Amino acid sequence: MFPETFETDRLRFERLCRDRVDVREYYDHASHRNPSIEPETRYLPWNPVATMGDAAARIDDFAEQWRARERAEWVIRPRSGEDGAGAFAGTATIITEWEKDLAVLGVWLREPFWGRRYSGERADALLEIAFDALDVGCVAIPVHGENEKSRRAVERYVERHGGRYEGRLRHHAGRFDEPADHHRFSITRAEYDA
Repeated sequence: MFPETFETDRLRFERLCRDRVDVREYYDHASHRNPSIEPETRYLPWNPVATMGDAAARIDDFAEQWRARERAEWVIRPRSGEDGAGAFAGTATIITEWEKDLAVLGVWLREPFWGRRYSGERADALLEIAFDALDVGCVAIPVHGENEKSRRAVERYVERHGGRYEGRLRHHAGRFDEPADHHRFSITRAEYDA
């Protein structure tokens, strides 16, 4: 259902599972061993992992959700010719809500890879998977209410694909038990096809 690997012009995506990603590598980037983890995850709905065991459990959760067709999680790596080629640049996510005919996109980029417009390149690839492989009718992209840089990036690719901004949803998301607003963008299959 979900592709194990795929590539764009500048990026390679690999399924985030134990067969493809070492637990230590994930732990080093998704925990406080990563000196920029706080700014990287400030607007994300998950906490950094605390231990190697937590990192392994999170990867195992991703594997279970993959098998259940609920979520696909890929590691993003710059391709040859890019600064940091082969490095763990972050993750790309598709969460499926089959009963709503909906896929939700997510991304985590590590700070050294900010400002390269990787988010839009990743979104183009995930939209193709969502509409062509998963055959969903709508893709939603939530953005934390205070994350202006991501909001501008999402606006660019949503507009490019004919989608729209739906509004600010108050107290729609949270982290550390604190409510947070979300901006919601969406693209329908008809908009994407046009």
